[in-house]
Amino acid sequence: MSEKFFIVFIMSAFILLPLTMQAEQKLEKATFAGGCFWCMEPPFEKLAGVVEVISGYTGGHKANPTYEEVSAGKTGHVEAIQITYDPSKVSYSRLLDVFWRQIDPTDGGGQFVDRGQQYRSAIFYHNEEQKRLSEKSKVEMQKSGRFSKTIVTEIIRASVFYKAEEYHQDYYKKNPIRYKFYRFNSGRDQFLNKVWTKEIEKPDSGGKKYMKPSKEELKKKLTPLQYKVTQENGTEKPFKNEYNDNKKEGIYVDIVSGEPLFSSIDKYDSGTGWPSFTKPLVPENIVEREDRGFFTKRTEVRSKHADSHLGHVFNDGPKPTGLRYCMNSAALRFIPKEDLEKEGYGAFKKLFRK
Repeated sequence: MSEKFFIVFIMSAFILLPLTMQAEQKLEKATFAGGCFWCMEPPFEKLAGVVEVISGYTGGHKANPTYEEVSAGKTGHVEAIQITYDPSKVSYSRLLDVFWRQIDPTDGGGQFVDRGQQYRSAIFYHNEEQKRLSEKSKVEMQKSGRFSKTIVTEIIRASVFYKAEEYHQDYYKKNPIRYKFYRFNSGRDQFLNKVWTKEIEKPDSGGKKYMKPSKEELKKKLTPLQYKVTQENGTEKPFKNEYNDNKKEGIYVDIVSGEPLFSSIDKYDSGTGWPSFTKPLVPENIVEREDRGFFTKRTEVRSKHADSHLGHVFNDGPKPTGLRYCMNSAALRFIPKEDLEKEGYGAFKKLFRK
């Protein structure tokens, strides 16, 4: 094989590889209604693995309805979004988690400032597995006690979805000032902050705040490996790290700020050589970002308050979440259950009562 031919062959392979990967990619749909579709697009478009989010109308009796007809409640449709996603990168359970955090599921007469059945919340399932996961998620949300009223969000078989007018698509990008004005005055964020900050306040009752020390303080506080992992996005060696084989009961907090992240209850042996968890202990303390490598696109996991690099999350974990939060031990500090009270995390002791 000549050198020239070899170079051409290699270049062709690089060009065709993305096309081959795209051909093998199997995308799925998810459809949610949560009031104003302008507000429902942004949180899903930020997720790695989501290909597209479209605003539209579904569930009604009129073909090709207009915004004016739907918003007037004349067609039986609800404002909704339809998500196209790659299930190998983001699970349907993860989409459900995000959905619940955008709405008031106890309001059957609309959502926030938008009133009427055309603005009610609903999950439109596309197959039996989505139906099962949706029903399970709804039951778990009711049992969580987060909402004092009964959850009335409907779970309905998906039907024809009509794309809304073009000016509604990505409205928050096209008209950011109007969008922010509407969203603030709708009362949505005020409600969500009130409901979901309960979890952030859970670790202690003394108003403890999780702060990131200065760079100089961090260099004194952390070992070289801890600094490299948390501040420089490093990765420690598999198997030869502190918590991979740790089987004690307790919680894992950010080595930098102390914010609670994971629990031994959700830890499992993934065989990868790093401590792995099926879900976070306090989801609000977890931030997920798209991490693009040379050939791969992964989802990086960072802590909210300290912005520490923790590891990555993958969709090859065990049930019920199907997730694997693969973390660096060097980014974590383990607190045994017997030390939770004196360390300021007494609210978590009830997790380990038998």
